[in-house]
Amino acid sequence: MTIELYRPAERDLWFRRDLLADEATVSYNRAWGGTVDFPEDLWGRWHDAWAAREGEGRRYYRYLRDPGTGEFVGEVAYRWDPGYGSFITDVLLHARLRGRGYGAAGLELLCDAARGRGVATLRDNVALDNHAIGLFLRHGFVEEWRSDEFVMLRRDL
Repeated sequence: MTIELYRPAERDLWFRRDLLADEATVSYNRAWGGTVDFPEDLWGRWHDAWAAREGEGRRYYRYLRDPGTGEFVGEVAYRWDPGYGSFITDVLLHARLRGRGYGAAGLELLCDAARGRGVATLRDNVALDNHAIGLFLRHGFVEEWRSDEFVMLRRDL
């Protein structure tokens, strides 16, 4: 299975809209409101901040794409979070494509990209009922601490 990182053009943001609107895909977000509206009139500003300029090194965003078919399968990102004083990750696969190894491959590609940009540590705060905790632990993340809502995971790059 091969997967690649792809910097989406603004016209490609339909896929992000569809990811965020799919209840099964964002089921991890039920406690915080469920699906997320991402209307087309926001795409230009969002794309400039995340995909085009990448927030002057404070953000990184890519789609995961199957190079054989060109199909988008998910997204990966990291962003600087001043509250945690760390870069926080995002790995999101379309629910219909989970269980095929895309998440593991995407997480490794994200870690490689972060390391290549001088990021020393990635963290993620994952809801306690999210099966992705196991994915992160199998790929070099360790549990730093937990609350009643989530576990904070860390990987030193």
